[in-house]
Amino acid sequence: MFADLHRDAIVADTHNDLLMAVSARPPERWASFFRERWLPQLREGGVDVQVLPVFIDAHYRPEGALRQTLRMIECAHVIAEGNPGEVGICHDGAQIDETVALGRIALVIALESMPGVDASVELIPTLHRLGVRVASIAHWGRTPLADGSGQDGTGSRLTSDGVAALAEMERLGMVFDISHLGASGVAHVLEIATRPVIATHSSARALRDHHRNLTDDQLRAVAAGGGVVCVNFLAAFLAEKPEGYTIERLGDHIAHVAEVAGIDHVGLGPDFVREVMDDLTPPCESPSTTGLDVLASVPGLDGPSGMPLVTEELLRRGFGEDEVRKILGGNVMRLFRAELGRPAGSRPEDVL
Repeated sequence: MFADLHRDAIVADTHNDLLMAVSARPPERWASFFRERWLPQLREGGVDVQVLPVFIDAHYRPEGALRQTLRMIECAHVIAEGNPGEVGICHDGAQIDETVALGRIALVIALESMPGVDASVELIPTLHRLGVRVASIAHWGRTPLADGSGQDGTGSRLTSDGVAALAEMERLGMVFDISHLGASGVAHVLEIATRPVIATHSSARALRDHHRNLTDDQLRAVAAGGGVVCVNFLAAFLAEKPEGYTIERLGDHIAHVAEVAGIDHVGLGPDFVREVMDDLTPPCESPSTTGLDVLASVPGLDGPSGMPLVTEELLRRGFGEDEVRKILGGNVMRLFRAELGRPAGSRPEDVL
């Protein structure tokens, strides 16, 4: 039963760093490497909508950040152009619906932090023209726009450039992502935002007290603004100790967000990084500087092929079929149809 429901539902993954692995290959291999390595996993997992974050490794920052940002965006376009029958880059909800209806996977380009932009907010429209539709403005540390959650002790709100970046994103129809943003920054965004926001990969802090997770007050505030919180599958954000790295614990986080924020405001942001880190990290280096074991994963959920296990777990917990559809992707699609690529003041039907 769960397999049939999973195949029939729209499944949206709002955070998979596969672009890092693909763009590390020579450009002539981008399309084929994606087709050989990642497409089978996405198909097996039933993924219909894949948000592709552009994350810039530290060794590119600051001087090479913009160049690498553009390179990874180009990589996404080459993937789509080289696999036209399988995937397509989408700029708004209508394009996502059309792409999925044709049996293709809808790709949405996102920015994880903006090291290629920094305080040059005037570049955000340029990135929008290149297809970026979701973005955050901080990661673990400090940026010219805001502090990441690793700097929560500063109590910092958005900088003036960060406020301008939010306004520009809202003007263009780019969905603002609060994942990784510091607690004071999240409060600031929710105070001044005029459009719904998304947390692309954040779990519940009530169940795992880590600064990367969201408190119940934050969950309620995102929901009050019409946004969606997409639960992170990374094991270290689900539980403090390895014995908690289970599908049941992931289900606890999803159920908690659904209870606190409401069933209409929870989605899935798996953050599958194990394969990416295995692929890119030299044997002599550590894959993490955060003190977390980023290679630890929930059994069966170290990549997108395991996504049906989530549907099985949700049904086991007693969620109804309509509720499961909302969690798997229905809530994200509601947000994307209403907001993605829609300039401020326009109606959804006005989007080209």
